[in-house]
Amino acid sequence: MSEPAQRPALPERAADTTAESPWPVRLLSMKIADYVEKMSVVWVEGQVIQLNRRPGARTAYLTLRDADVDMSLSVSIHVNALDAMAAPVTEGARVVVQAKPSFWTQRGTLTMDGRQIRPVGVGELLARIEYLKRNLASEGLFDADRKRPLPFLPRRIGLICGRASAAEKDVVENSRRRWPTARFEIRQVAVQGATAVTEVTQALGELDGIPDVDVIVIARGGGNVEDLLPFSNEAMLRAVAAARTPVVSAIGHDVDTPLLDLVADHRASTPTDAAKAIVPDAEREHQAVDTARSRSRRAVQARLHHERRRLVELRSRPVLADPGAFVRVQREVVTALRSRARHRVEAQVHRHQDGIGHLRAQVRTLSPQSTLDRGYAIVQRVDGSVVHDPTDLEVDELLHVTVARGDFGVRTEG
Repeated sequence: MSEPAQRPALPERAADTTAESPWPVRLLSMKIADYVEKMSVVWVEGQVIQLNRRPGARTAYLTLRDADVDMSLSVSIHVNALDAMAAPVTEGARVVVQAKPSFWTQRGTLTMDGRQIRPVGVGELLARIEYLKRNLASEGLFDADRKRPLPFLPRRIGLICGRASAAEKDVVENSRRRWPTARFEIRQVAVQGATAVTEVTQALGELDGIPDVDVIVIARGGGNVEDLLPFSNEAMLRAVAAARTPVVSAIGHDVDTPLLDLVADHRASTPTDAAKAIVPDAEREHQAVDTARSRSRRAVQARLHHERRRLVELRSRPVLADPGAFVRVQREVVTALRSRARHRVEAQVHRHQDGIGHLRAQVRTLSPQSTLDRGYAIVQRVDGSVVHDPTDLEVDELLHVTVARGDFGVRTEG
């Protein structure tokens, strides 16, 4: 007989597997189990969202959820570890568990084998909140200049509150008492416990996406530190800071100060106080309008009275009583100015005429013709030069003589 064909050896490493040479499920499960088995014991913190403890059973099962995101792990723990706690573990409690990761190969699930469990104390929670507060403040999330003003009258009010809660009633009733036509878009969610952060953040995103929601109120009644922890959660705080719609924080009472109060655009001391912040008081606004109308009416009446009095004063002035009087006065002024101008021009003309006559007489007196009229004569040679000295003349030289009434020629004698 022929020997049966031997199966090829399986790859040693996951990176060496191929479609032709895969690992069987059992081998992969065993490999994962071996890897998980090498992991060290770890302390892990979370919130108990489910606890299953059967009477008489030696092992209890709980689901531990992350406080910030929607992730959870299953934990099995001996009942003696639960009984060793000072107070019974309840759903919603924040705890720290020492556990060893374990992989169940038959179902391919990861579980945690719990060894010890301890509650997270209030003092430690407050210290973490204070640390987060300092970090967010350094990022500027609490700065006043990033806070948006609330609308005077929102078209619709987004409200995030507990299911059938007194906070919802306080906000809605007090808002409509102040402004009867106020409209709400309400999201009822868990406001404490394991799912509070996720549900509140999801509701905030929904309301922020509605165009006519102009303001969002996050409201719940008072409570202890553990009850209000979700409203100091970093994921929720960053979601509020990133919202485009103004957010009002109305958590608890005056003494309650979750970090949401510092990140929100407006902090209301109570849900009732939030109603005062998000809508105006209709009665007070009506009174303000009536007061403004009365003041405007009085102002207009006073202005009309003042202008009427001014008109009466203007009409009583002489210029308006006899409009021609002003024209006559101005006409007389113009006539007087014209007369003065004429006299002044005539005087200037006479004065300049006298000056011209005087200059003419001077010119006439100083002219050569005037000298000739007095009996003088001008003696010139033929070349036109004037004779100044008789000794310069020659005998029988022809000369030209000019007198007052004409000229003639002469010859010199020896």
